Amino acid sequence: MISIRQRYQKIRNGTLSARFVSRHCIAALLVASVAGCSNASDRAGQAGDTVAAVPNLESVDLRRSLVPFDRPAGTQLAVLQPLPDVSGLPDPNPPVPPEARQAVVGAYEALKKKQYSRLADLVPIAESDPQLGDYPRYWSLSQQLSDSTRPIPESGIQQFIRATENSYLADRLKGEWIVAAVRAGDYAKALDLAPVTVSNASIECSLLLARQQTGHTVTSDEAMAAFSPTRACWTMLDQFAVSNVVGWDALSFELRAILETSRTSNAQRLAAIMFDGAEMVHYAALMKDPKKWLSGRKAPNGRAETELVTIALSRLARGDEREANAAYIEKNWAQAIPERNMEWVWSQFGLVAALNVDVEAAKWYRRSGSQRLTDYNHAWEVRAELRRAPVNWERVEAAILRMTERQASEPVWVYWLARAHDAQGRPDQAKALYASIANQLDFYGQLANEELGHAPFIPALPSPVTRIEFQEARANPGLQRAIALFDQGWRPEAVREWNFALRGMDDRQLLAAAELARHEHIYDRVVNTSLRTKNDIDFTQRFVAPFEGRVTEKAREINLDPAWVYGLIRQESRFITDARSRVGASGLMQLMPATARWVAKKIGMTNFKPSQVNEFETNTVLGTNYLRMVLDDLGGSEVLATAGYNAGPGRPIRWRSRLMAPVEGAIFAETIPFTETRLYVKNVMSNAVYYSMLFTGQPQSLKERLGVVAPSANRTVALP
Repeated sequence: MISIRQRYQKIRNGTLSARFVSRHCIAALLVASVAGCSNASDRAGQAGDTVAAVPNLESVDLRRSLVPFDRPAGTQLAVLQPLPDVSGLPDPNPPVPPEARQAVVGAYEALKKKQYSRLADLVPIAESDPQLGDYPRYWSLSQQLSDSTRPIPESGIQQFIRATENSYLADRLKGEWIVAAVRAGDYAKALDLAPVTVSNASIECSLLLARQQTGHTVTSDEAMAAFSPTRACWTMLDQFAVSNVVGWDALSFELRAILETSRTSNAQRLAAIMFDGAEMVHYAALMKDPKKWLSGRKAPNGRAETELVTIALSRLARGDEREANAAYIEKNWAQAIPERNMEWVWSQFGLVAALNVDVEAAKWYRRSGSQRLTDYNHAWEVRAELRRAPVNWERVEAAILRMTERQASEPVWVYWLARAHDAQGRPDQAKALYASIANQLDFYGQLANEELGHAPFIPALPSPVTRIEFQEARANPGLQRAIALFDQGWRPEAVREWNFALRGMDDRQLLAAAELARHEHIYDRVVNTSLRTKNDIDFTQRFVAPFEGRVTEKAREINLDPAWVYGLIRQESRFITDARSRVGASGLMQLMPATARWVAKKIGMTNFKPSQVNEFETNTVLGTNYLRMVLDDLGGSEVLATAGYNAGPGRPIRWRSRLMAPVEGAIFAETIPFTETRLYVKNVMSNAVYYSMLFTGQPQSLKERLGVVAPSANRTVALP
């Protein structure tokens, strides 16, 4: 019998209600036109090694029937089998001595409290835990590596890596050793240890520095591609600037890129590499008040002073006096710095205007010449053109053609370039571009298919995971460790361990691993693991609907589309009921504490306590009610309500108020100025289309769901 481990949901009395089972059977019957529930055990028994007979209907996840929608007339819908029954198969997990697991938990607590001597004492006791026993020793060695005042414990690390060969912890510790070795100046050791399976910026920067310090050639492009604002990368950049591996132009480009994203502390750190002490005094002054710093100053002399003036002029794009500041620049500075510098300054006026959804953004971008900008800036140039009415498709095309080949090949820009070709009477070129992304199972892939006139589709189901495949996944040591970590609630460690275990898996193995995650009710791993398959694509995994009967019920009670709610939950929390965001949002529908209290009061939930926000019932009631309120306040537009749910309902109202004319929903979504919200809206709306197809068995149009967004006056909002 397949057991249910309630990791992310609680079902009253430990079973599924009869109403839930019945609802699921009815849905299967409506979609599949077959007797989906009454003879589930019979079908399972006929499937040979694929599945065993299911002795208890309440102990499995019943999945919906799927088929591509362009199937020949009369083709019967395929029905997925329940999870493979593992009864009679040996349990691959060896017994865990309770005292060993307690030692692991104690070591974790000691680590968090920085009680390193206690952590070391618990290491030998914990080692008899067959799943997690390596973690305390790893934590102890890792802590010693991070302490630059202590010698590197090489013999202990070598012994650990040999004992845990090919494991995630061995690979991670080796990477940390590389960083520590370079920090200590032992460059040869670092190169000896390389490579690692899972790298990061600190490791890559450390290895580049080790190569350069041992006489190997390192290019500026290699260094800047690896750079990220970490301690190891700053050390590398300092050294490479001194030794002229990285020159002024590369440093200037990176400084401007950092300033564009308002990471001023990182910008100051990089500026300190470029400028001397006296110049840094000027840098600090211009960042504080650029107009005051520029006042009375003469034309710059030399590259450092020219760069300082250029940065100061770019800072005048910020604030409410953009037009006046532009006139000031034209009068006093337009001829004082090189044309290329001035073009970058105008690009910053365009960027800041675009991020403030100012329709004049395109005007400034059109003065920025044709030089290379950052990917971030190129993207906003295109968005600035899309937001103008009517859209100047020739300008859209020109903006995309300014991009690097790598950036222009991204589906988003392929789609908009195709639209530009279409609008300018080049349908063949447009069709070729649409076709190149039509196989992408995402927002722009869906839109491209619609432009080609193709019916939306769901890939045909692969053959079900067999007992043998499922048992192989169940016996995978890395997946076992990850599940044990999930059981402890140590999610970051569990996710990294799980992902490491997926390395090198083929599609069938990935499908089996996803089914293992479903069996364990770790629904985010179901989705994310299944997303890795290339040819065998299972939408019942990628678009899992684990609480279908109950979420749908809550949605329909207040007249919400369940597919949209599911699309939102998939993006918000990946179905983790105790998910918590960096800003404090909680639960399946990621409610902020103040919002949860406000909604509870508004709907008369008199017994609400903040501690209940992660409970399935409470979170879905509050979340769906809040979503309904946002939808009503935004005139029934799902695209606006989705943006409002993520960024606050006042923001889409403000963004809409600055439109020149009605725009298609895809343009509104693409020009949302918050990166997180822009991606969120596109993913939720794409998800909703797929869930709707899964739930109804009918093709759906993303363009219709996105609709048209018309200008409307700005106003205050009564919702939190």
